[in-house]
Amino acid sequence: MEGAEELGGSFPEWAVEPVRLVEHDPAWARRAEGFAGEVRELFGRYLIGDVVHVGSTAIPGLPAKPIIDLQSVAADPVKAVTAAGVAAEAASWMLVPRELDQQPWRWLFVRVDSQGCSRLAHLHLMPPGQARWDEQLHFRDQLRLSAELRAEYAALKQRLAVDHHDDREAYTAAKSAFVRRVTAG
Repeated sequence: MEGAEELGGSFPEWAVEPVRLVEHDPAWARRAEGFAGEVRELFGRYLIGDVVHVGSTAIPGLPAKPIIDLQSVAADPVKAVTAAGVAAEAASWMLVPRELDQQPWRWLFVRVDSQGCSRLAHLHLMPPGQARWDEQLHFRDQLRLSAELRAEYAALKQRLAVDHHDDREAYTAAKSAFVRRVTAG
């Protein structure tokens, strides 16, 4: 992750794990429900609406990093993060500092395994009215509907996972043109 030296620290193992794609697992939908339940328990009184499964694990037939992406809206994300912070960390939901995440549209939590080695899920906590909410749903839904887009994205992801095996940020950035094309359509 960029910025480690400026912040004077090293990163936990889960933060620097390599990019690893696996074939789609139908159990991901059930795992997403379980993680969504954890999110509702931790942040429930601050959430507006439901916790939604997005990202590649939400698209049947698409290879993915085995990390469940969830998104939700909080009426006041800062208040939600502050109020739930200690309980979230105790439940293995780690807040990624905003200066490291560098995505102004969200507060990112990572659900890690019991050893603190691997990511299991992400929570993209957003303020109301965030355009990214609809973009992520549109992207997911377009890939669910189109076998051609799924195949194109799968090939791109597999190539990029090899090219950027040890750089998650570069892997994600290299997918952005494809994502923009799909969400613009």
